[in-house]
Amino acid sequence: MIVLVAEDDPVTREALAELLQGEGHRVLAAKDGREALEMWAAHRPGLVLLDIMMPGASGYEVCRSIRREDRRTPVLFLSAKSEEVDVVLGLELGADDFLRKPFGKHELLARVRAVLRRHEEPQGGAAIEFGPWQVWPKRLLARRGEAEVELSVREVKVLSLLARRRGEVVTRDELLNECWGLEYYPESRTLDQHVLNLRKKIEADPSRPVLIETVRGAGYRLP
Repeated sequence: MIVLVAEDDPVTREALAELLQGEGHRVLAAKDGREALEMWAAHRPGLVLLDIMMPGASGYEVCRSIRREDRRTPVLFLSAKSEEVDVVLGLELGADDFLRKPFGKHELLARVRAVLRRHEEPQGGAAIEFGPWQVWPKRLLARRGEAEVELSVREVKVLSLLARRRGEVVTRDELLNECWGLEYYPESRTLDQHVLNLRKKIEADPSRPVLIETVRGAGYRLP
């Protein structure tokens, strides 16, 4: 998904971009409100993260302009302005959520996933049967009975590829190329860490996985 991040502080902007790219998103980073509006018009991102106090045009102005043409794309305000009136104004302009600075990366990712889920169709798209789990790719969610776990974009990509190739060995190169992209070459441990995190979420005993098998020297397989 394309995510537009509008933040005038370069350190914060770079950190947000790196965090969201780590979740598998393509990030457009704008240094001010005017650039944010230009990027939004050119690319129509699936999610917009806005600082409020920016040169060129404030986050409020950017949100107002977007909402004149688009009522659906989720908008999340990130701001040090934390008075109730600031929050209310942002929400009344059509923002979906308001996150006060400073915030932790886990809270930000949780808010992003939540707002994306709320904007999906109620059924969340077709589910993938994955052992006892149903995986809902568009909702970044896996469900087993009443139990639910949140998934990252790349975790969903890994599960989806394994499910499409059920019973086959999916090589490490195939997983890296399809789930990270040919232009992205993570160290080998990156894939292993994502699989480890997935096992912690969906395996009854992550130390003895039965849903995602390791095929030594080759890759992984969904039996």
